[in-house]
Amino acid sequence: MEKLIGKITHYFNKIGVAVIEISDDELNVGDTIHIKGHTTDFKQVVNSMQIEHKAVEKAKKGESIGMKVDSVVHEKDQVYKIIPE
Repeated sequence: MEKLIGKITHYFNKIGVAVIEISDDELNVGDTIHIKGHTTDFKQVVNSMQIEHKAVEKAKKGESIGMKVDSVVHEKDQVYKIIPE
């Protein structure tokens, strides 16, 4: 099962880092996410994330996090958290 938890608000191409705005629920290190857009469609495990350049284990609704992504993403791509059945 997948739950929409946020969207991409920026992508730093040179360093492969996406900014994700969390709009629902929370995101934890170790969670698996699915990023989908017009040309984007991949899954990855959240290995680490940062808020204001500080490493965090969890991000809540309303926060924006930076994380390294495995593939190119685009602004407004949707971010889903994969919830084990």
